[in-house]
Amino acid sequence: MDHPVEVLLEEHRLIERMLAEVETRILAAPQIPIEFAEIALDFFAAFADGSHHHKEERVLFPMLEAAGVPAHGGPIAVMLHEHDLGRRCLSDVRNNIEAAKSGSPAAAAAIRSAFAGYAELLRRHIWKEDNILFEMAKVHISGEAQMAEMQRLFEAEAKATGLRQRYEAILNEVCGTAVY
Repeated sequence: MDHPVEVLLEEHRLIERMLAEVETRILAAPQIPIEFAEIALDFFAAFADGSHHHKEERVLFPMLEAAGVPAHGGPIAVMLHEHDLGRRCLSDVRNNIEAAKSGSPAAAAAIRSAFAGYAELLRRHIWKEDNILFEMAKVHISGEAQMAEMQRLFEAEAKATGLRQRYEAILNEVCGTAVY
C-alpha cells in the first residue's frame, strides 16, 4: 500500500503547474490578464486551500499530533502559519480584481505583488512538506490501520467535493496537459 501522503504529493504537482502559469502569465507579463488571474485565484482558493490544505489541516496534522508530533512550536505550527499567509495573499488578489478590471494600475500592481508573494511562499512551503513533513508522516503514521483511515478520509473528501477532478480539468484546459 502506498502511503496516503502520496495523494498530497500529487496535488502539489498540480499546484506547481498553476504556479508556473502564474509566474509566466502574470509575474513575467507586461500586463495582467485579469481573466486568467481570476481563474488562478479560484484554483488556489478552492483547490489548493479549500481542498488540499483542508486535508492537511483536518486529517494529516491531527493524525501527526496524535502520533506525538507537537502542534505548537513545531512543523505543524509552521505549516498552519504559512497556510494563513497564503490566504492573506489570495485575499489581496481578491480585493483588487474589480479595480484592476476597471483599469487601475495600483490594483494591477497589488495583484502582481500578491501573486509573487504567494508563489514564493507556496514553492518554499511545498518543498518543506514534500521533503520534511510528509517524510515525518511516513514514519509517524505507518500502521496499516492509520494509513487506511487517512486514505478513507482523503477519498471521502474527494468523493464529496469532486474538487480535484474539477480543478485538474480546469488546469489542463487553461495550462495544457504538460506536467511541470
